[in-house]
Amino acid sequence: MSTMIDAAVQALSAKLSGGFDGVAKFVIEGEGAIMLDATGVRAGDEEADVTLTADADVFRAILDGQMNATMAFMTGKLKVDGSMGQAMKLGAVLG
Repeated sequence: MSTMIDAAVQALSAKLSGGFDGVAKFVIEGEGAIMLDATGVRAGDEEADVTLTADADVFRAILDGQMNATMAFMTGKLKVDGSMGQAMKLGAVLG
């Protein structure tokens, strides 16, 4: 598992301390994938209600609060596949 995935799991776990209502997957291009669900955050690549895909720099900027997830999506830096409602819930949690 990459250092980026390890750091992202820790950062997302802090933001989603109560888990996530649904199943979401973040795919970080060239690094791997992270699963978010009611049990918490973990490295993994499973089926999800929504899949968000970005490169490592965009993902890091979203986690650090330097980039808004909605703006990243609107500018094509973040791709969303699946439930837009779940993506919006996740965006609200990420800030």
